[in-house]
Amino acid sequence: MRDTPVVGTLLAVCGLIFLFELGTGNILINSLALWPLGLLQAGSLTASEFRPWQIVTYGFLHGGTLHLVLNLYALWLFGTPLERRWGAVRFTAFYFTCIIGAALMHLIVAEFALTHGVAAYPVVGASGGIFGLLLAFGMLYPERQLLLPLPPVRIEARWFVLGYGVVELVAGITGTANGMAHFAHLGGMLTGYLLLRGAVWFF
Repeated sequence: MRDTPVVGTLLAVCGLIFLFELGTGNILINSLALWPLGLLQAGSLTASEFRPWQIVTYGFLHGGTLHLVLNLYALWLFGTPLERRWGAVRFTAFYFTCIIGAALMHLIVAEFALTHGVAAYPVVGASGGIFGLLLAFGMLYPERQLLLPLPPVRIEARWFVLGYGVVELVAGITGTANGMAHFAHLGGMLTGYLLLRGAVWFF
């Protein structure tokens, strides 16, 4: 990890925070998870409420061991070549902008859900940033072969990204796999796309 210090640091910090989560119950979830803006008013939950820092801090929390392992593996798999290509500063800016973009997308969708009587819950996980990295990997290395575990087949990165994006969109619209922040994932991908297409000054 000497040539990818940001990826290494993110892996270590997420792992350490998860250990702290295990020992402190819901303390971190109550203060650092991404809570919908209107949650208290809607009466869905009463333990916590939205705070501005949550648009970043939710990305360091995880909902379970499998959630953590899958996210950290994806962060290593897609983040390592991108940090080597961009350097630490640009990679950091890209990753955390995608984290924030994913959070904003989720907040918009959560508010819409609450106003239509649908329950909304706090979100945790690095997936928003990771989906941005996934999108970038597919755009910059479109012909790179990825090995899927189930089924065990190889697929080009561009088709994997496109397929994953379609699955997330359909799942978000239909409510499939309820409990997963599909629109946060899509928000991370959209933010990554805009950054790569030069929608903001530093890209």
